[in-house]
Amino acid sequence: MKALLRLLPAAALALAFTACSSMDLSIGNLSAIGQGIQKTQEAEQTEFTPEQEYYIGRAVAANLLSTRKVWDNPVATSYVNVLERALAMYSDKPETFGGYHVLILDSDEINAFSAPGGLILVTRGLLRCAANEDQVAAILAHETSHVVLGHGINAIKQARKTAAYRQLGIAVANTAGGSNVQELTDLFKDSIKDITDTLVNNGYSRDLELQADQMALVIMKRAGYDPRAFDDMLKSLGAHVKPGGLDFAKTHPDPKIREDAVEKTLDDSPPLTVPAAAASARQARWKAALGSV
Repeated sequence: MKALLRLLPAAALALAFTACSSMDLSIGNLSAIGQGIQKTQEAEQTEFTPEQEYYIGRAVAANLLSTRKVWDNPVATSYVNVLERALAMYSDKPETFGGYHVLILDSDEINAFSAPGGLILVTRGLLRCAANEDQVAAILAHETSHVVLGHGINAIKQARKTAAYRQLGIAVANTAGGSNVQELTDLFKDSIKDITDTLVNNGYSRDLELQADQMALVIMKRAGYDPRAFDDMLKSLGAHVKPGGLDFAKTHPDPKIREDAVEKTLDDSPPLTVPAAAASARQARWKAALGSV
């Protein structure tokens, strides 16, 4: 976490205010405050580097894993990781700084999380909803799409931007007192909590989920998986997810809404024929790896 915090601009902003923490506003104070605002604006306009995304993702994943247990099944874990990396190769972001990695959570809840940088967590409960490898590919392609589209990292940037500008206004009004400097510094550290809350409590917006669904269809087709398996997966979720529940239903749109959007896309595209030998091999792999999930 210390390495991550060094990557964020909090220290630069804090220094901009420290010089005026114990004196009245003057031309020099206003200049320092102006420089602080400029630094914040510059930070907001700068994209995170792949390395920064990696460390942010690790911090988010650590928060998620602090209250969840990983399923200790090497065969199943290896299987979903090989499948994930194969799918990622056909995405618009085939590589990340630390690579794509999947962990299976030992939980009956139906859920999945994708942290910035390519760390994906999926529950046993969600994997049980899949009836074959193509449907597992649908789950992973959707989570990969969140990473490719930068939904997680964008949530951090928006939370950081809103909170930082609000605190800057308070600091200016209070002549940048010492307590404001500390609050300003803490804003960036708290952005990790913000994205964790987004994944666990709030979920992405309906539009972002539908974007990830559409990209997942593209990834699946490129990788040779039948995109119609995505529609089958959504139907399975609709049968298993309890409305108003505290897991998938809490953080995702109604599967029926997603089904309608996916089916509209599929109606405009020709079906993908999977050779019988390939389909048989996939089913055998899936059964061997996740038969006991």
